[in-house]
Amino acid sequence: MSTNSFDFIVVGGGSAGAVIAARLSEDPACRVALIEAGGHPPPVAAIPAACPMLQTNPATDWMYTADAGRCGLGLEGGRMMVPRGRMLGGSSGLNYMAYVRGHPGDFDAWAAGGATGWSYAEVLPYFMKSEGLAASNDIAIDEAAHDTRGPLGVSVRAPVLPGATEFVQAAQAAGIPRGDYNGRDRGGAQGVASLFQTTTRAGKRSSTYHAFLEGAAEKRANLTIITDALATRVLMEDAAQGGKRATGVEYRTAAGETRAAYAAREVILCAGAIGSPQVLMLSGIGSRAELAAAGVACEVDSPHVGKHLKDHLHVGFIFPAPGSGVSMLQVGISFGPDALRAPAGPLPADPADDDKLPPELQGLKAEAVRRITEWATTGSGLVSSSLYDAAAWFNTGLGDAHTHDAQISVFVCGYNDDIWKRCLRIDPKDRFDDAAKHLAPDAENLILLANPVQPHSEGEVVLADGDPTHPPVIRMNYFADPHDMKVMLAVMRRTLDIAAHWPRPLGAQLLPPALAKKHGHVDGTAPSDALLEDLALHYSMTVYHATSTCRIGDVVDARLRVKGVERLRVADASVMPNVVSGNTNAASIMIGEKAAEMIARDGGTQLAQFVGA
Repeated sequence: MSTNSFDFIVVGGGSAGAVIAARLSEDPACRVALIEAGGHPPPVAAIPAACPMLQTNPATDWMYTADAGRCGLGLEGGRMMVPRGRMLGGSSGLNYMAYVRGHPGDFDAWAAGGATGWSYAEVLPYFMKSEGLAASNDIAIDEAAHDTRGPLGVSVRAPVLPGATEFVQAAQAAGIPRGDYNGRDRGGAQGVASLFQTTTRAGKRSSTYHAFLEGAAEKRANLTIITDALATRVLMEDAAQGGKRATGVEYRTAAGETRAAYAAREVILCAGAIGSPQVLMLSGIGSRAELAAAGVACEVDSPHVGKHLKDHLHVGFIFPAPGSGVSMLQVGISFGPDALRAPAGPLPADPADDDKLPPELQGLKAEAVRRITEWATTGSGLVSSSLYDAAAWFNTGLGDAHTHDAQISVFVCGYNDDIWKRCLRIDPKDRFDDAAKHLAPDAENLILLANPVQPHSEGEVVLADGDPTHPPVIRMNYFADPHDMKVMLAVMRRTLDIAAHWPRPLGAQLLPPALAKKHGHVDGTAPSDALLEDLALHYSMTVYHATSTCRIGDVVDARLRVKGVERLRVADASVMPNVVSGNTNAASIMIGEKAAEMIARDGGTQLAQFVGA
């Protein structure tokens, strides 16, 4: 038997792909290959607070940038970073771990639009199959909608930070009741506020690599994981009934060698809303005219590939918050003494010099050791949190009545100078009137994030050329539809209302000085709509929730089979008919669970558990 021949080949080991590879390989008679462009996640990926260290790191992030459309006026070069995970676990390995399924109406709308089998009642068992919820008295839970037995750790961090609790209290005071946002009605018309349910277990990140592959599954004899392997195209042949049939995958190794793996049953693309359409187009599946422009021969004319890109974006309201916010100094101490070493920190670069520390730095080192040891042994402490710890959902009344079109979240720590420049591409001197003061290590700030979650604007992913090593062109096209700015302004106003109901006084909102001056803003007064719109156009950022570029109905059918190509499926966020109202990772994992069962039933593969009809 050839070492490069398998039953199934899964391309992309991220939020959906790791799930599918793990589930299909439950059948020992089933040979599965998982091809991943990145490697294993580094040890630091287990630390929830380390998210910014993983983003814009080429070892773990694809380093995409995008044309932001009408917004991005305050960004360096007008380009927006688009973080996407490049490692086993994919974006579940570098996201902020919010476990948010979406509104039940989102899935019912999918089904009503032609995605048969994807109603809320039909997808709920797959959410529950993955979930291993840890009990907590800090959140309300609709027990009928949850499970405690799944491999994916879901929990509330410990201890709960004051700013997160205060956010929920402020949202309640502003008319958004506390409840379970993953429950069966999601709070109804009033919406719901809660601490985040997060993909963590015992204070450590539970990415899809950690939850589904690491350990026993990774060691299965019938599962071959090929890392540092860039998929360059799907191999195809002519099908007997016309059209094409997938036969395997061509990929490039880290050494630059071109290799091939062959699939006797199916190829499943799980490279995400950016990667999956790129691989399809490199394989000749896409718009005939656009493929010709990129120098790629068209095999299947599929004009919707890469189109209909949906994404969430948010804009931050920054407040000084002594007692509610967390300083970057406290975060740094919690990472242990290595995080405090020169040149950025006060401890010497060489640990051998620590015996010369003055008493105050000896105490600082001892506290840093205590905190990182506490986290490593108990899972508690500041680094057990992504610092993105609570949110509220509601409907603005401006449309999309079937769902919640607005989300407001709290980040209980301000960003430091490095994050503003490296991750956000924003010069702090433009964003703050006194950057040194507001970004001082001991400054306690919090950020309220206004986030419309049912955008009408659509972007696209297209090939730059036929070279698979070149990133695709990503056009977000934010605010192309005027509806989206109307909703953004409504969400921004509600965000300010929540801030006004904060249990303890917050400092005055930190507005960009140039924008404040342009609009004649007076400290202590409510910002005008014109100022808020300008703030959104300058400083809105992607929440990296890209979806819908290979959506059901256009590129794939309801069983995720690529139209015009036999034995080829796409199973990831790209197949969503529309973006869910909330963070997209949970829905991507659900798609992986449901896809694995579809594939198994169609091919006679035996999973350990079937949950659908």
